[in-house]
Amino acid sequence: MKFLNVLVEKISRFIGGAVNNFYAAARDSVDQVIKTVLPFMVFVSALIGIILGTNVGTLIANTLTPLANNVVGLLVISLICGIPILSPLLGPGAVIASVVGTLVGTQIGLGNIPPNLAVAALFAINTQVGCDFFPVDLSLSEASPKTEEIGIPSILISRWLTGPVAVLVGYVAGLGMY
Repeated sequence: MKFLNVLVEKISRFIGGAVNNFYAAARDSVDQVIKTVLPFMVFVSALIGIILGTNVGTLIANTLTPLANNVVGLLVISLICGIPILSPLLGPGAVIASVVGTLVGTQIGLGNIPPNLAVAALFAINTQVGCDFFPVDLSLSEASPKTEEIGIPSILISRWLTGPVAVLVGYVAGLGMY
């Protein structure tokens, strides 16, 4: 009987500890979401609303689309989309990338842009990917202010410099596809 009591006590303690760990993890997760993720989502929603409401995304997309018919134009698009000050604003919701991607895809379908430029075009319009979330990522990881001060500009500049390289890799990968 004593053995049974000890066994029940150990199982109960184990279950109680597991439930306590799950509860603490859930509490920490909700706290993190409220302090970090929700404010970022509100910011992104406001930014998307401004971009869509003012038609800035369509204006930029219509300006950039004619450049997409050759590799030099795609390199220019990559450099524009990756400008360190501009890329965090282009990233949220991928509004501009989706509009440019739709227009470029339509032009490829119509035969105005060679299909072998599709991968390079994708890399060109997505140079800004990740630049909008990186500051949030640093705050989620509770990085020090010095890390944020150095890390954010370094990521933005590295994406700007590696964007054209990705376009060239996409161009080479697309050669001979069609």
